[in-house]
Amino acid sequence: MFAAKPPVAHPARALPLSGTVIGIDPGHNGRNWSAPSFINHLVWNGRALEPCDTTGTATNAGYSEAQFNWNVASYLTADLKADGAKVVLTRHNNTSVGPCINTRSRIIDRAHANVAIDIHADGGPVSGRGFAILEPVTDPINARVVGASDRFARVLRSSFASGTGMPVSNYDGVNGLQPRNDLAGLNLTTVPKVLIECGNMRNPTDAAMLVTASFQRKAAAAMAAAIIKFLHRR
Repeated sequence: MFAAKPPVAHPARALPLSGTVIGIDPGHNGRNWSAPSFINHLVWNGRALEPCDTTGTATNAGYSEAQFNWNVASYLTADLKADGAKVVLTRHNNTSVGPCINTRSRIIDRAHANVAIDIHADGGPVSGRGFAILEPVTDPINARVVGASDRFARVLRSSFASGTGMPVSNYDGVNGLQPRNDLAGLNLTTVPKVLIECGNMRNPTDAAMLVTASFQRKAAAAMAAAIIKFLHRR
C-alpha cells in the first residue's frame, strides 16, 4: 500500500487590517446628563472655547444618541478586530460621563491611529433626512491630515450610502460632505479623521432606522469597509 500523503498546509488568510491602529470616538456618553458642571466647563477646541461635551440628541421616543453611538462603535470594534486591527476607543461604556472632546482627540492622536472616525447621529430639522460627513478645515495642528481626511470622507460616503440605505443628507453639507472648523475632534486631530452624522434622529423615517440593531450593524460594516478601502488606497 502507498503511504498516505501528508495534508498540504495552506497559509493563514492575511487580515486586511493587520498592523493598523484605528481610532473610534463614540460621541457623548450615557450619563452626561447627570454631571452638568463637568460637561459644561469650557475647553479649548483648537480655535475657541466650548463646553467639554453635551448630552447629545435623542429620538422623539427618547432613544438617545449616546446609546446609538455606543452600539455602532461596539459593532465596528468587533468588525475591525476580526480584520486584524488594534482599536482605540475614547470611551469604554455608555454608563459614564465624558471624557471631554479635547481629551478624546488626545487619546486617538497619542495612539497614532492610521485613521479615525467620530460616530454621531444628528438632531436636525424634522423635515431633514440623511447622513452627513464632517471634515476638518486646515489648522496648524491638523494641516498634514486634511487631504487624507477628505479622501476618507469620500470613500466613507460611498460605502455608507450603498451599505445602509440611509440617503445622503438633504440639509447638511453638499452631497453629504461638510467642512467644519468648530469641532475639537477635527480641529485637534493629527491623524486622518472624519465625523459622521449617521442620520437625523428628529426625523421619523430616519429615527425608525437608527434605533434598530440591523441598521446599526450595517452602519458599522459600512464604516469598516470604508476604512479597509481607504487604507489600501494610500
